[in-house]
Amino acid sequence: MGFFSGNISYSRFRIPGYRPGTFTEEFLDRLDAMAIGTQKVASKDGVSIGWVAGDHILDKSFQLEKNVIQDTLSFGLRVDVNRLPSDLLRAYAAQELAALAKGNPSGIPSKRQRKEAKEAAQDRLEAEAKDGRFLKRKMVPVLWDGNSGEVYLGSSSVAMIDRFVDQFEATFGKKPVHTTSGGVAYQLAETHGLTNGVEDAEPSAFMPGRSSGEVAWMPDEACRDFLGNEFFVWLWYKLDGSSDEIPLSDGSTAAVMISKSMSLECPRGQTGKQTVQSEGPSRMPEAHRALFAGKWPRKAGFIMVRHQQQYEFNLSAETFAVGSLKLPATEESEERARLEERVNQLRAFLETLDLLFEVFVAKRAAHSTWKTDLGKMQKWLARKHAEDKAASGEGSNEE
Repeated sequence: MGFFSGNISYSRFRIPGYRPGTFTEEFLDRLDAMAIGTQKVASKDGVSIGWVAGDHILDKSFQLEKNVIQDTLSFGLRVDVNRLPSDLLRAYAAQELAALAKGNPSGIPSKRQRKEAKEAAQDRLEAEAKDGRFLKRKMVPVLWDGNSGEVYLGSSSVAMIDRFVDQFEATFGKKPVHTTSGGVAYQLAETHGLTNGVEDAEPSAFMPGRSSGEVAWMPDEACRDFLGNEFFVWLWYKLDGSSDEIPLSDGSTAAVMISKSMSLECPRGQTGKQTVQSEGPSRMPEAHRALFAGKWPRKAGFIMVRHQQQYEFNLSAETFAVGSLKLPATEESEERARLEERVNQLRAFLETLDLLFEVFVAKRAAHSTWKTDLGKMQKWLARKHAEDKAASGEGSNEE
């Protein structure tokens, strides 16, 4: 099952006003009723979807002892796509056309014959496809946490997210909402009574005297997902100081490092994209230059440690989607205990990430605090730019 072995990637969803708590046979019955193959008619694009029990793509045996672990419900979304090979379709059409045009005095096929050849080739290929030879099957893991009410989908594909939301709503009668960084910020700000600060937030200008302007990847004015980009810049600034440890609201600390890669892009869509790859990409001069030029980080790799537990992962700034999450190794030898420990580890990671984001959101949503911090960040960036120029010799007057 996808969330219980190897690295984890997921997109995050919430179901407003609903937490199932304990999962019962009723939930499994609903999954079984909407399992793959129960919907006889595929969509117009040749795609069939349905639930599977998660062990493999053909597993449709939903069982409490297998699918319910630590008040989480684990299952999978299977997507079947019939992809008719275009090269074979052209070959069949050529054969049909040659047979139809064989008796033509000119040897040139007519327009009607070309049409008939294409239709015959399509019919032949579709008849062959009925045995499933051209069917591509894919399973995406799903984990539903009964305690938090959140649902995690092992994909960040927009098409897969849309299919998942529709299938989930048809199955359980509740529509999951994709929780991006703006949505997480609203939830965290609510605990501090600072939702108005998130609502009123506008993109920050990290370069003094430069207008923040519009953010090209924001879908509408109400979207606050740019807070994810600003969170990355704030972390960058904080980690460039004397310590990599950030105090959290529960009294613990999180040690954080930006690791392996960072992708940046101009929010105005003017100066393109840049990816910096290094053990410490945020320390590289080219990363400073990109930020100074107005680019914002959109995706980065992180190492995060809390309570002596280390997590390695990639994080997308706007969607807050996690990729390639490596959880600590479990010491449990018994399989059930190992699975339960895996749930605990995932919950601990999610809590740590939210607590870290909460520190930023509390500052960002408080206008006076953010104004002070933004001023410090602007001075920091200007200083880093000057230091990089001096180190490269750009600031020297020597010939």
